[in-house]
Amino acid sequence: MSGPPYPYPSRGIGAIGDFEIGISPIGEIPSFNIWSTIISQYANSPILTSIITSLATALDQTENFESLYDNIWNVATASGYGLDVWGRIVGVSRTLTVSSSTFFGFAQQAPTVDDFGPGGQSPFYSGSPTTSSYSLTDSAFRTLIYAKALANICDGSIPGINSVLLALFPGRGRCYVTDGENMTMTYTFEFLLTAVEVAIVSSSGILPKPVGVAATVVQL
Repeated sequence: MSGPPYPYPSRGIGAIGDFEIGISPIGEIPSFNIWSTIISQYANSPILTSIITSLATALDQTENFESLYDNIWNVATASGYGLDVWGRIVGVSRTLTVSSSTFFGFAQQAPTVDDFGPGGQSPFYSGSPTTSSYSLTDSAFRTLIYAKALANICDGSIPGINSVLLALFPGRGRCYVTDGENMTMTYTFEFLLTAVEVAIVSSSGILPKPVGVAATVVQL
């Protein structure tokens, strides 16, 4: 791209086409310099400069632009409502439905026979939850947004889905997907998932899955 250097940061004022990758500066938006609009013969007029300075201060939107970028536009720093907007853009919700898990025990605890688990794999029973819905924190929701954005452009291949898993659970251990070659696929995690993480994997729609293929989650 040819032309004069871009005078403002990428977050500043100007057309998107004016930004030159590797050349244009990136940083804070500079406040508007009113002195660039005042010709020299009026620079020492206290009344005129006071009026212009007061008007510029009242109309200056630099702080608002900074707030918009940091809290909404930039997904890396967005919070609260800003992340909710990004969630709607990529197609994922902050609120997940967490199914009731099994609990540690030696005897049947309810009318079903599969509601208790062995030691080391299930938590102690802490009473019935007040709700099955769970709202993710900003940090967890941001990770989910990144993973969903990656899933949106994923080609559905095994390496592609594995990339989504690694982005969703960085530094947790080995996690991967395998093809059962019989219209089934398995998401394998070589570490324990929390109830919320299980909900993210199974009900958030974050992991690509071919139509008609049954997917299961296995924790080793």
